[in-house]
Amino acid sequence: MGERKVLNKYYPPDFDPAKILRQRQPKNQQMKVRMMLPMSIRCSTCGNYIYKGTKFNSRKEDVIGETYLGIQIFRFYFKCTKCSAELTIKTDPQNSDYVVESGASRNFEPWRAEDEEADKEKRKRKTEEMGDAMKSLENRTLHSKREMDSLAALDEVKSMRVLA
Repeated sequence: MGERKVLNKYYPPDFDPAKILRQRQPKNQQMKVRMMLPMSIRCSTCGNYIYKGTKFNSRKEDVIGETYLGIQIFRFYFKCTKCSAELTIKTDPQNSDYVVESGASRNFEPWRAEDEEADKEKRKRKTEEMGDAMKSLENRTLHSKREMDSLAALDEVKSMRVLA
């Protein structure tokens, strides 16, 4: 039984690894990978909905000339499950997400809209505070007042629980 589980290979005494020729791979080579779809999309050709978590055999390639802070961006090609139209998505490391490039459209996700709205509000508040020190102070006092109110409400709930 032990002979089936070989962990080491035999290298003859006259083996020279320098004599092995290394093949150079082209920069834009496509690699076949099995992946799950990271978001729900709709095929623009047939209108078929393809849901998040659907497994695909896809082709992956490096996007030449595009990086974000030194992070390589990848492009994935796969086919629609119904009409076999080619769909393309690309990684988006800046937003920790994926972007649908062609052949489909991304379904609306309400939680993404809420997150974007909250980010917009934070950016707006920061830009206001950059030029105005009084506005910055007002926002900090308002934030600390809210925090103190929430702590007081929490203490009240704790005291009611102890009494009960």
